[in-house]
Amino acid sequence: MKRHAFSAAAFTGAILGAAMFASPAMAQEEEKFITIGTGGQTGVYYVVGQSVCRLVNRLEDANIKCNAPSTGGSVANINGIKSGQLDMGVVQSDVQYQAYNGTGNFEGDAYEDLRAVFRVHGEPLTLLARADSGIETLDDLEGKRVNIGNPGSGQRNTMEVVMEAKGWTKDTFSLASQLDAAEQAAALADNNVDAMVYVVGHPNGSIQEATTTVDARLIPLNDEAIDGIVEEFPYYSKSVIPGGLYKGNDEDVETFGVAATFVTTAEADEEIVYQTVKAIFDNFDRFKQLHPAFENLDQEEMVTMGLSAPLHDGAARYYREQGWIE
Repeated sequence: MKRHAFSAAAFTGAILGAAMFASPAMAQEEEKFITIGTGGQTGVYYVVGQSVCRLVNRLEDANIKCNAPSTGGSVANINGIKSGQLDMGVVQSDVQYQAYNGTGNFEGDAYEDLRAVFRVHGEPLTLLARADSGIETLDDLEGKRVNIGNPGSGQRNTMEVVMEAKGWTKDTFSLASQLDAAEQAAALADNNVDAMVYVVGHPNGSIQEATTTVDARLIPLNDEAIDGIVEEFPYYSKSVIPGGLYKGNDEDVETFGVAATFVTTAEADEEIVYQTVKAIFDNFDRFKQLHPAFENLDQEEMVTMGLSAPLHDGAARYYREQGWIE
């Protein structure tokens, strides 16, 4: 794992060592810095990264400093880890599968050093449309102004899977907008798009923002094309967005989706990954309180389900200690 910086204590000691009294405390190991790729600041990925860092930074003896900036999302996080700009990242389970196996956005470029750390929350593909748009079903998107997501984001990746299953291209829509997650709610409210898609855990701030500023409806995704996607790809499953989470949307809405997963590279330091998962699972009740999407997380499911890449050795070591894997 790369070192982004060195400790101030070590630097000061090297410069002033001749003039200061030596002390064992001053010779401590240099700090290790890790950077976690997340997503838009209104999404749950950003909360995942910030929550992990909050717990890692509380570790007293690990000497690890963690930061989790906003990024372009799943695909961007994989590319950031691959290039060495990121140490870890949050990605959709389908993107993890595609990256490790060299399919989809990673066609012919399998990232065999990708390593899984744990699964987080479920994430349905969420289609939200203005009530005055005339959109009531997936097919009604044809000829409409649709934000399909920014390149590199998880929603763009999943929307492209839907478009392929439907035989659609960008030309299917009167406008195929590519706004990122932080911009699309305002675009819907300002009548710059008729509909937006978001792969996200619920409740979500961006969806809440949109539904409180404009009359908007969650659209079900449950036709034959969606059934075919779920049947073909093992990382997708049917899902339901509960009614009552958002203004004007009192009924349950059927859709499908993926899971958020936490990943790293095989090159990541085993002890750092071990300490990262230890920080989370030793403080699991605290972690679950950091966002409503984490409320129903189950520890053993998080380390055994929805993971396509092999577990990182550091994560596997902790999970074996807990008896969750063999």
